[in-house]
Amino acid sequence: MFELSKDFRFDAAHTLRRSIDADSSRRIHGHSYRAQVVVRGTPDPVTGMIMDVGALEAAMASARDGLDHQFLDEIADLGPATMENLAAWVWRTLEPHCKGLARVVIHRDASGESCAYFEEHA
Repeated sequence: MFELSKDFRFDAAHTLRRSIDADSSRRIHGHSYRAQVVVRGTPDPVTGMIMDVGALEAAMASARDGLDHQFLDEIADLGPATMENLAAWVWRTLEPHCKGLARVVIHRDASGESCAYFEEHA
């Protein structure tokens, strides 16, 4: 079994309702994010690849374009602009195009934070 990962970066603004740092979080502010997408599987015997990295990059472009330099509060199917919801949104965007999608991790490298989304399989 192998895992293949690729990252993309995006910058976006949002507001957030929370009890800690409440005033600054409720004001419009932005972050630089890095999304890591991981696919898992066995390589195709002919190509030797789990998934062509070019195909993965093309699938990731729609997620990046949907988030980069956007006001996240305005993305209808995102919900509150948390790292958790960002990871799930990227997953939903990529799942139809990425066989073997295993994990999406949203990183905020400047603050050392990350959140991973994956689906449990029965």
